Amino acid sequence: FCLGLQNQEFITVDLEFLREKSYYAQLCLIQVGSIDDAAIIDPLAEGIDLEPFFALLKNPSITKVFHSGRQDIEILYKLAGFIPEPIFDTQIAAMVCGYGDSVSYETLVNKICNIELDKTSRLSNWSIRPLDKSQLQYALCDVTHLVNVYQALKEQLSNNGRLHWLDEEAEILKKPDTYVVNPMDAWQKIKHRSHNPKMVTVLRELAAWREFRAQRKDYPRQNIIKDDLLLNIAALCPTTREELAQIRNIRKEIVAGKLGTEIIEVINMALTIPPSQYVKLPKERPIPQGSAGLYELLKLLLKLTSQESGVVAKLIASDEDLKRFATHNDRNNPILKGWRKELFGNQALELRNGLLSISYDREKHSIRLTQNKTTTAD
Repeated sequence: FCLGLQNQEFITVDLEFLREKSYYAQLCLIQVGSIDDAAIIDPLAEGIDLEPFFALLKNPSITKVFHSGRQDIEILYKLAGFIPEPIFDTQIAAMVCGYGDSVSYETLVNKICNIELDKTSRLSNWSIRPLDKSQLQYALCDVTHLVNVYQALKEQLSNNGRLHWLDEEAEILKKPDTYVVNPMDAWQKIKHRSHNPKMVTVLRELAAWREFRAQRKDYPRQNIIKDDLLLNIAALCPTTREELAQIRNIRKEIVAGKLGTEIIEVINMALTIPPSQYVKLPKERPIPQGSAGLYELLKLLLKLTSQESGVVAKLIASDEDLKRFATHNDRNNPILKGWRKELFGNQALELRNGLLSISYDREKHSIRLTQNKTTTAD
C-alpha cells in the first residue's frame, strides 16, 4: 500500500491514539489516504514493520496533509525520530481562508464537502481489538474527506496568492523543540495569579519534579498531583509530613507515601535557592499615555483587516505584538515580517506615521480607511 503511494503529490494522514493513562501517547491506528486509495494501518498488529510508512513520510516530493497535526507529528517524531516534510495543516489553512479560529475537521467537511460526519465513534477505545465496522469507517473518513478539504483550501490559497503564507506558519511544526518538553518549563503551563517570586520558584521546582516523574513512569502528570493541589503546596511550602497533611484536599496516602517524601525533599531543596536565582516574573507595564491611543487604533485596524481578508485576527497579530508596535520602533516585530507585513504591517506603519486615517462613513454605516498621502510608510 505504501509503495503504491510513493508517486502521489500528496497524502492525507491521521492518527488515533490514547493518552488518558500514560504520559506518552499510545498509537493505536494510522490512517493514510490519497486521491485514489485509503487504508488503515494497525500499529498494534504483532510483528508489523512500519518502515514502509516511514519511508513514505520521508519522501520530500510528497506533501503530508494533516488537520491540526501537532499531536500527530509529535507522536511520529517520538516513534520514528524525524519530522515529516513538507507539511500542510488544513486547520491553519482554514484560518487563512476565512473559516474561523481553530476550526474543527467536522466543520470543514460540512462546509466544503457538504457532508455531516457521524461522531458516534469519536470517543472509542482505539486500542481494543477487533474494532467494529462503524469504528473503522469513522477512522477512515478522517483521511478520505481530508483529500477534498485539502484540495479546496489549496485552490483557494493559490487563487488569492496566499499559499506561501503557510510556509511561515508551518515552520513551528518542523522544529524538534516544538515536541520536546523541558520539565523546568512545565510550571509555565500552570495557571496562577501569584506575583511572589519565591512561591513561583517553588512551583517551578515542584512542577519539574512532577514532569520528570511522569516522563519516567509514563504516567499522566495530573494523575500524580493535579495543578490546583500543586499550587496549594507551593503556596504553603510544607517542610514536614505534618505540615503537608494540612494542605487542603491532599490525600492521606500521598502524605504517608513516597510522593509525600519526594514533595518535602523538593520543597526543602527549593527553599535553599537564593533570591537572586528566583523566577523573574514579567512586570505588567502600562502602555505610555502617548501610545495608548495608537494601541486602540491598531486594535481597530486589526479587526478591520481580519474582517476584510477573512484571516483570523490572532493569526495576524497578537495583543503583545500591537503593544510592542505602539510603544517601540522594533523592526523585529512579527507584524513587520513576511505576509503579516504585506497584509497588516504596512497599514500599521502608515497609521503610526500619519499617512492613514480611520473614519466612519455615515452613508454606508461602516468604518473606512483613508490614505492621507500617496507616499508609502517605511
